[in-house]
Amino acid sequence: MNHKFGFSGIANFGAHVPNIRTINYRFGFIGVGNMGGALARAASRSTKQIIVCDHDAEKASSLAHRIGCEFADSRTVVAESEYVFLGVKPQMMADMLGEIKKELEKHKDVIMVTMAAGLSIETIRKMAGGDYKVIRIMPNLAVEVGKGEILYTTSENVSKIEIGRFLNLMKHAGHLTGMDEEQMDAGCSVSGCGPAFVYKFVRGLAQGGINAGLDEETALALAIQTVRGSAKMLEGNAAPLDKMIENVCSPGGSTIEGVKALDDAKMEEAVSDAVAAAYKRNVELGKAE
Repeated sequence: MNHKFGFSGIANFGAHVPNIRTINYRFGFIGVGNMGGALARAASRSTKQIIVCDHDAEKASSLAHRIGCEFADSRTVVAESEYVFLGVKPQMMADMLGEIKKELEKHKDVIMVTMAAGLSIETIRKMAGGDYKVIRIMPNLAVEVGKGEILYTTSENVSKIEIGRFLNLMKHAGHLTGMDEEQMDAGCSVSGCGPAFVYKFVRGLAQGGINAGLDEETALALAIQTVRGSAKMLEGNAAPLDKMIENVCSPGGSTIEGVKALDDAKMEEAVSDAVAAAYKRNVELGKAE
């Protein structure tokens, strides 16, 4: 299937146009779905020098209006942006890069930012047809509220200044962790997929409260605050997790009975299996390309 990203109505630039590049935007986004849109909203807290596009022009226009930036077609995004976020699904990446290939050839200094699970920097370069500068990131949706975890790695030709500028502009998205590319699929399986696993735990915790007689709103609020406070206690705490669990459990008390039920249900093994399944899929996505 051929996915279009706003190329209609663009004039033929011609083969003899000089390679003159005017950077009007720090960040350009091609694709503003769940993750691309969340990152654009996070970035807009650092800069308004943002331009967005999407195959759904109305979606791009609406987002641009909400965050106070511009929207255009993908060629303009590539031509006028310093960093270009490739916010499309892995299965769509080859088609999208093929459509902007000629524009990339004119502007070889563009820094592509890919967030596609399973696709290595080498794969992105191969699809794009050149040894372009690439920053590979694996964010999670908590970037929307400035509490995300963003794993990142870069190609060898991205300078320290370019990395530093990128990190500074993305600081309002949350925490950024540099990582060897070989570990990105594993890291993403924890931090990228992890929010869904946490939400399932929260739902189970709240449902337990409902079963015990709480109304739904109260049960969910208690579950959310419990997870929020527990995570806060883990920050900067050097105590082993077993000790943290022990501190909540009194001998013969109610908490230890609940923990026994979780152990009987093999909860920790189930969560570990979820991460393993996500990791396997990340690897498969990379091999598919």
